[in-house]
Amino acid sequence: MCELGTQAEQLEHSANLERTARARAIELRERRRREAQIAKAVVVASETALELLTQSVALAQFEREQAVTTRQAEEAEVRKIRERIRELTADLEVLTDSVHRDEVARAEQRLRIEAMENKSVEDYGVGPEELLAEYGPDVMVPPSPPAPGDEVNPDDPEPEPYPYVRTQQESRLAAAERSLALLGKVNPLALEEFSALEERHKFLGEQLEDLRKSRNDLMSVIRDVDARVQEVFSQAYEDTAREFMLVFSRLFPGGEARMILTEPNDLLNSGVEIEARPPGKTYKRLSLLSGGEQSLTAVAFLIALFKSRPSPFYILDEVEAALDDVNLGRLLEILAELRTNSQLLIITHQKRTMEIADALYGVSMRGDGVTQVISQRITHDDHDNPEQRADAQMANNS
Repeated sequence: MCELGTQAEQLEHSANLERTARARAIELRERRRREAQIAKAVVVASETALELLTQSVALAQFEREQAVTTRQAEEAEVRKIRERIRELTADLEVLTDSVHRDEVARAEQRLRIEAMENKSVEDYGVGPEELLAEYGPDVMVPPSPPAPGDEVNPDDPEPEPYPYVRTQQESRLAAAERSLALLGKVNPLALEEFSALEERHKFLGEQLEDLRKSRNDLMSVIRDVDARVQEVFSQAYEDTAREFMLVFSRLFPGGEARMILTEPNDLLNSGVEIEARPPGKTYKRLSLLSGGEQSLTAVAFLIALFKSRPSPFYILDEVEAALDDVNLGRLLEILAELRTNSQLLIITHQKRTMEIADALYGVSMRGDGVTQVISQRITHDDHDNPEQRADAQMANNS
């Protein structure tokens, strides 16, 4: 019974499969039939479209041929028109040149006419209308009156007017112009011009006199200034020369030095030369001394200037850098004298110079690379060992 049930189920399953396949086949056949109808309709529509497209192509070809024919005709017409334009352009250029020449000729003619009108007004004092009315070619020419000094016979008949002949009048005009040139031009405004020039001359004379007075006053001021400058320079030179000799003898014991004017008779244009004689040597110019001697001589001259013309304060930048201990000690003695009346600001690396200072200022670099300004005021106790005190202060600030 179980086998029969299984066989029946298999047969029933096979029957279901067959029915399903038959339904699918019917559906596929129906779909193919519909697709065939659609394809047939598409073929009919394609044939219709192809026929219409063929007609459109034929119509477009016909219109294209007509357009080509029309374009060729229009191009031929354009060529003709362009040729005509070139011909007309050439004619226009010819006409323009002709018109331009005519305008130039008319302008020149107008200029000549205007020049003649201006000449008649300037030379003869009458306008062209009056000139033609009174002296035209149709008017009889009056005879020339006798010139002053000519002998006149009272029995001679009066000269009569005669007709105008151009050549005769041109000769007559040339003779009159020559006679007028010999006489020269007459200036009716000469008196007025002379009065104006006279007033101008008087004004300029007064101005010139004022300038001369001003120049004299200015020259007097210049002379006073020059005299004052010479006086001040002479006093400054004498004071500086005296102090220079004293300072030099202190810096160079046993030596001598002097200042010489290059132009003693012209202090305004004179220069100053220094001659020095270190101990055991002859007088030499400053340029012939050694480097250390030149440095110490320059310092002596600088201090002589300070002493001759004192100042409230002085700034010295390493003036003792090239000096040895002996010369440095002599210089420090003089600097100690200067600071009694003036304030000294000295830039130095010398420890002995720092020892006589009242205050020290320096620049130190901290551990982070930033620099800072440090200062230390030196008291009486600090003078015992200023170097250690300054080093300790710098270390603390660092």
